[in-house]
Amino acid sequence: MSYAYLFKYIIIGDTGVGKSCLLLQFTDKRFQPVHDLTIGVEFGARMITIENKPIKLQIWDTAGQESFRSITRSYYRGAAGALLVYDITRRETFNHLASWLEDARQHASMNMTIMLIGNKCDLAHRRAVSTEEGEQFAKENGLVFMEASAKTAQNVEEAFVQTASTIYKKIQDGAFDASNESNGIKIGYGGNQGTSAGRDGAASQGGVCCS
Repeated sequence: MSYAYLFKYIIIGDTGVGKSCLLLQFTDKRFQPVHDLTIGVEFGARMITIENKPIKLQIWDTAGQESFRSITRSYYRGAAGALLVYDITRRETFNHLASWLEDARQHASMNMTIMLIGNKCDLAHRRAVSTEEGEQFAKENGLVFMEASAKTAQNVEEAFVQTASTIYKKIQDGAFDASNESNGIKIGYGGNQGTSAGRDGAASQGGVCCS
């Protein structure tokens, strides 16, 4: 499948917030409630369409445990977008966002687009972090914010696509040098034909950490 651009993403956040479930829901349209923790880094890919241009998203799903932070940091370099995920039912995962954000800003390109995701909004009856708090944190730190549910697929597509739209706009505005692949963007070939919303590859089966 040809594409106009390839955007590299990284998904970050504490262990168990549902990072791998978000990836699996986006690439495979399914939810797997029980599996092993992600060890190191896993990978998925899918084609989407932005302004009639086929865009390939290459998504790296990282382990949330502290012992893997050094591995995760190496993946910040060369990422055009990041999904920073917390679990709305676990206050500590929200409290740790500042640490993750500091890591991202230190190791990634200054132009990286960061989307803040409050996951597991299907468990609103167990909510420990209000929507307003998520919005406030995003506003203070210049992030895009959305609550989502990897289980019901609510806002999962929107989170990945909106991040891509922001990156695409930055390219159009000249904020990104698309010819420099260290920015996490690769110019493709034959990108004007066709639109595709199907998946182009899948997330690996192991390593999803969700409740």
